[in-house]
Amino acid sequence: MDCLIELTHPDIEAKEDKNLRYTDFLHMEVERGLSIKSTPVSLVLRSMQEKSYLFNIFDTPGHVNFSDEVTAAFRLADGICLLVDVSEGVLLNTERILKHALQERLPVTLCINKIDRLIIELKLPPMDAYYKIKHIIDEVNSILLTYSEGAGITDDTQPVVSPLLGNVCFASTYYRFCFTLESFARIYMDTFSNGMDHKEFAGRLWGDIYFNSKTRRFQKRPPSANSQRTFVDFILEPLYKIFAQTVGDVDTCLPSLCSELGIYLTKSEMKLNIRPLLRLIFRRFFGDFSGFVNMCAEHIPSPSNSAATKVGSTYTGTLDNDLGRAMIKCNMNYEHVMVHTTKLYPDQEAISFHVFGRVLCGTLFAGQTVRVLGENYTLSDEEDSRPATVGRLWVSVARYQLEVNRVPAGNWVLIEGVDHPIVKTATITSADARGAYIFRPLNFNTSSVVKIAVEPANPSELPKLLDGLRKVNKSYPLLATKVEESGERVIRGTGELYLDCVMHDLRKLYSDIDVKVADPVVAFCETVVETSSLKCFAETPNKKNKLTMIAEPLDKGLAEDIENKVVQITWPKKRLGDFFQKKYDWDLLASRSIWAFGPDATGPNILMDDTLPSEVDKNLLLTVKDYIVQGFQWGTREGPLCDEPIRNVKFKILDALISGEAHQRGSGQIIPTARRVAYSAFLMATPRLMEPYYLVEVQAPADCVSAVYTVLARRRGHVTHDAPISGSPLYVIRAFVPVIDSFGFETDLRTHSQGQAFCMLVFNHWQMVPGDPLDRSIQIQPLVPQPATHLAREFMVKTRRRKGLNEDVSINKFFDDPMLLELAKQDVMLNYAL
Repeated sequence: MDCLIELTHPDIEAKEDKNLRYTDFLHMEVERGLSIKSTPVSLVLRSMQEKSYLFNIFDTPGHVNFSDEVTAAFRLADGICLLVDVSEGVLLNTERILKHALQERLPVTLCINKIDRLIIELKLPPMDAYYKIKHIIDEVNSILLTYSEGAGITDDTQPVVSPLLGNVCFASTYYRFCFTLESFARIYMDTFSNGMDHKEFAGRLWGDIYFNSKTRRFQKRPPSANSQRTFVDFILEPLYKIFAQTVGDVDTCLPSLCSELGIYLTKSEMKLNIRPLLRLIFRRFFGDFSGFVNMCAEHIPSPSNSAATKVGSTYTGTLDNDLGRAMIKCNMNYEHVMVHTTKLYPDQEAISFHVFGRVLCGTLFAGQTVRVLGENYTLSDEEDSRPATVGRLWVSVARYQLEVNRVPAGNWVLIEGVDHPIVKTATITSADARGAYIFRPLNFNTSSVVKIAVEPANPSELPKLLDGLRKVNKSYPLLATKVEESGERVIRGTGELYLDCVMHDLRKLYSDIDVKVADPVVAFCETVVETSSLKCFAETPNKKNKLTMIAEPLDKGLAEDIENKVVQITWPKKRLGDFFQKKYDWDLLASRSIWAFGPDATGPNILMDDTLPSEVDKNLLLTVKDYIVQGFQWGTREGPLCDEPIRNVKFKILDALISGEAHQRGSGQIIPTARRVAYSAFLMATPRLMEPYYLVEVQAPADCVSAVYTVLARRRGHVTHDAPISGSPLYVIRAFVPVIDSFGFETDLRTHSQGQAFCMLVFNHWQMVPGDPLDRSIQIQPLVPQPATHLAREFMVKTRRRKGLNEDVSINKFFDDPMLLELAKQDVMLNYAL
């Protein structure tokens, strides 16, 4: 990004031996030396054919904790350019970004960066450098192939990256050069014009192709035992020669080399230090970044060409009307405007926010009256909709903005004056437009599983804290805030670094008060491991209705399919039934009797109607279906063990006695009863706790691997993969670690490896906590480590204490008296407090 900024802004230049980091201008980003926020930049760049293009670029964070920023950027983009460090190769986050790009239907281009490290740091011979580069490209293609099937991509549209296709470029951002095969071939053609077309020459610069210097021809077989591939011969060796002769003997060798390359250096330039001199030589040899521009122009579609795919995958309404057709055509002259926003950036005083989005059709004007549609807006429920007047409009260039008075379809825009009703994403449309649906909320590839509780040091400053929490919630796409029943305010994020940045913004930017923070904890889930030991029933308070239900575990993999939207509750009944019949071998009756997922449309629990028409009045049951579903979703949102969400449970309605009088089966009667019977069925099915696990990727030298194993073993971690990084002195270790045991892991790892090991942690899956959370025989001793079988009990008791609940689950809250009598009759042993 810095290279492009310097190219388009000649007055901006990095200081010697320092990176410019133009898009990292926040105080935290400068202090920590890493990107935290996605930063939009609009630049005009020229191709090799001297044609100018407007590039809208999102510079996104590389740290896995901030993948929500990447998700927000993906939603507005038409394609991605993935930068891979040639020394480190394909890492955990590289794989996750590729998978996410395929899910968002974004074309992929690849930039193999830091080519200089092969020469200066790793000191690889040119042939080994070629093999390492080829290995990276093969790894990327393997990942694309693996995840294409899951994303529903056919063979015809199977993404492949290859230097021969032109969607791979090679760069060194430190030394300010970038090239593709075509741009390098053009340099040869300009220097040694021999009539050959540069594209034809570029097609012979990759793969198992050799140049026979005797016949002056290219061939697929090596002409001799020492022959090198054309990529090594024509590209890598000249690069190696430039580095070697500039670093080696500037006075004697460099002038002849520059003369050979057609580069002119003044005497003062020849006296520069090595690194600035190398930058200057490469800049004059490669010129501007036209190879990169050509790669993007050819392989990333324009907004008008990608509009159909973009709108088809994100718009929730029909496209078979005037508005839909206008968005598909990216029609800037359409009478109504549609804007999809995914990011909010604070203004200079951090009082209000500027909203960042993409215009899908029509033209957005400053001063225009619009309607802002929130994430919960539907045509039948327009409550989440507000009128607003657009203030000023800007085109963002990172550290400054260019004010404009209108923005047509296909462009990105920063909008003033419409931020008040927006929390995360929004749809902005013309005030008089009717029938507009919203764009789908962002679908993140990770979860917020780490929690901290906050309160003001001075209780009188609580209003300032609440205002700060509202603002910080807008600023971070995946951040979640909640008030527990105990009154404590909880912030949820992806990891320690993420929450550290959130707290910095809360204290310094949005509230300017002292905030007390509790020790970090994690989110848990509640589940079952068996089918309910008996049919559980509950009566409504007026004794006129009765529901009977059981609970059992879901099929393996089904919860993940629901969360990843592989199956959706909005599908027609036949399609939904066919999915469960084919993939999970359900019978026809069961697959057609699914009522809802919970606690929301992508929740990992299922409610089923398993009643028989001969025993239950189906018409009466359907009149209260919505109320039962609401009770089920309420119950699965806050489970009975410790008010944490329920996961991986199937609830079956076995019987229902419903009053024939409408006023006796209202929502006030049915909803709490449905929740109570779901809880009782859950508690009869051997409940257990689930905890989140991180996937940890550690890079370390070979002599530090044993230290990594030691640190992991102390934190209940287990290694799944351990292998050397090809062409590098480093090893990569992948392991699973419970999130609750991960706090301080990075510091511990650095200490044990003398700062040589680096790690990334990202949420991967939920796993059962060993032990029975309801075993009252276990005594929790303060400040004493518990054995593994006591962990579930310890987690449940401490979570309940923190939330201000009784230490044990009280049976009276969830079981009616008739149900307790039934339990006594059947001599069921209960582990619950009365």
